[in-house]
Amino acid sequence: MQSGNKVVPKERMVKISQYIVARRYSRRAAYIFTAVCLAAWAIYSSIVEAYLMPGPVPVAIRFVEFFTDIHSVIHMFWSFAHILSAIFISFIIGTALAFLPFYFPVFRLMVNNRLTPFLNSFPGIGWLLLSIIWFGINDFTVIFSICVVLIPFAVINMREGLDNLDNELIEMGLSFGRRPLRQFTKLLLPSLYPFMFATFRIIFGVSWKVALTVELFGGDKGLGTLLNLARQDFDTALILVVILIIIMFVYSTDRLVFTPIQGLLAKHHGTD
Repeated sequence: MQSGNKVVPKERMVKISQYIVARRYSRRAAYIFTAVCLAAWAIYSSIVEAYLMPGPVPVAIRFVEFFTDIHSVIHMFWSFAHILSAIFISFIIGTALAFLPFYFPVFRLMVNNRLTPFLNSFPGIGWLLLSIIWFGINDFTVIFSICVVLIPFAVINMREGLDNLDNELIEMGLSFGRRPLRQFTKLLLPSLYPFMFATFRIIFGVSWKVALTVELFGGDKGLGTLLNLARQDFDTALILVVILIIIMFVYSTDRLVFTPIQGLLAKHHGTD
């Protein structure tokens, strides 16, 4: 068979057909699984009290009402602000800590064998409780608690990128010029793009898991605070709506933002 000026082998056409059929069945299986889950949810909600498990229809109605309530929307945007601030701050601090032993080897033991393991093993709830004692219940407590949990992820990923730099490329750069800033912007930084992307992707997912707990106990704004109010009022529908919003936002961001960027990085840097 011909495709333009190229001849497509028969074996390849068979594989393409098999792939299309397999993908079609895979989608059908996913739709059936979703339908079964919704049916099980509806059946279970019909045999228990509404405050224990509201059905899909009441949750859908509550979902629409959420976005017509200005106070709920404000709480949602406060969570976005907390998370985006924490991601930016933790990435800057983590990257700086990763670069410190790279440029000044005397700090290697301190950063890699002391500070990073300490931060990585320190429980997040411990930081939260200490932050409440130190700073009170406010936005700074929320952002600080999220940051200290995310920083070791940034340090470890960026350190991995620095350890995997192409030494021959760096040496070639040194042979063409000795200006450190130019070497950093033209050689070092572009080589780290895949690792920077991986860092953002990891800390973005982790931040949502941390933020709700932090806002639940140490904040007075955000979706975590809204969850706490819903818990006090036995508003299970609102709890499920908040969870659904987070799932939709994280999933959409991963598919519509991170996946295309990963494709571009794979094309230009040969990463998977």
